[in-house]
Amino acid sequence: MLTHAQIWTALDRLAARAGLSASGLAKRAGLDPTTFNKSKRITPDGRARWPSTESVAKSLAATGTTVEEFVRLLGDGDSAAEQAVPLIGFAEAGSGGYFDDGGFPVGKGWDEIAFPAVEDEHAYALEISGDSMQPAYRDGTVIIVSPSAPIRRGDRVVVKTREGEVLAKELRRKTAKTLELRSLNPEHADRVLPAEDVLWVARIVWASQ
Repeated sequence: MLTHAQIWTALDRLAARAGLSASGLAKRAGLDPTTFNKSKRITPDGRARWPSTESVAKSLAATGTTVEEFVRLLGDGDSAAEQAVPLIGFAEAGSGGYFDDGGFPVGKGWDEIAFPAVEDEHAYALEISGDSMQPAYRDGTVIIVSPSAPIRRGDRVVVKTREGEVLAKELRRKTAKTLELRSLNPEHADRVLPAEDVLWVARIVWASQ
């Protein structure tokens, strides 16, 4: 007998295979972005809610997944290779309360995305909105960020300034005095930040698109 948890877990795994968050999968399937949110999995009176067959069918079509493949996602075969990674929208990352001063995710308000295990237990995911980072990242792209990964010239990184600004750029050069960043969108200017204005820098280790 199928359970609610199995179906929702399979949808989370389907999203992860496509490099998407649950909301990203819903958007790709032409559904309301909140369709698969955790808040929608429980009714107002506390009962478990099933996803509609239409929403599942549209998700399979949008990801090119067969029913047989989806059935396999119902089992536990992929669970050992996946971990729950905290997820928020990139636009929210500059808000207070989501990171400590070292760039590690903290606090409430994070969603989760199932993702093949990464070496950094503190890794987190950010979902891009809008087209300001094209052609590198487009609307709906999910990036995985590792606060513990070593950073080298040419890496794509997420930077947070002491003013609360959060940037996704390519690292051109890092010295004791400055951080030189190349914009991912050629229409946007490169940035040079004084080292004392940078709160933390973390490496982007994976992107869905």
